[in-house]
Amino acid sequence: MNVEKRDGRGAVGQRAPRSGGRTTARTTRDTTTTAADRREGTRARGAREYPTAGSAALRPAERTRVTTPAAPRLRVAPPPPIRVPRAPFVGMILVLVVGGVLGILAVNTKINENAFRLERLQQQQAKLDVDEQELKKEIADQKAPGNLTANARKLGLVESDDPAYIRLPDGRTIGVPHPAEGAPAGAGQQGNGG
Repeated sequence: MNVEKRDGRGAVGQRAPRSGGRTTARTTRDTTTTAADRREGTRARGAREYPTAGSAALRPAERTRVTTPAAPRLRVAPPPPIRVPRAPFVGMILVLVVGGVLGILAVNTKINENAFRLERLQQQQAKLDVDEQELKKEIADQKAPGNLTANARKLGLVESDDPAYIRLPDGRTIGVPHPAEGAPAGAGQQGNGG
């Protein structure tokens, strides 16, 4: 006897509510099916049978399930590990390290060379600065009034008393021009003769 007969429901397509209170509608294709056929249909869908003998009628009987050995589950295998040759990698690292060290050495050598060159140029600049100061001092000494007179006498020049002037707009001469009187220095005549 199945659930429908025990509850007194003879309607096809309805089922007794379970503990959750839900009902499911079941439709049959053939209305002339017998209870045995319905029992087979419910067994095929995984429903439980309730035995009706004595107090065991209230306890659900466990169905024995025939299990067929399941096929092993297929998985995607990881790709085989790729073996990369280590020699090119090690060679590349060595080339990078040696190149870096040689590059740093070349840069340091160039920096030291420029430092020596800069020091030599600074020394030359200091010497030229001293020479420039000495020449400026000589020029300043030569421009002094006492030195101008002495240098003029050495060249054979003499002082004149009253000079004559020429007025430029009309070309008129003011004063009487006459040669300067005085003995020229001997050094100036020697310079003129040589």
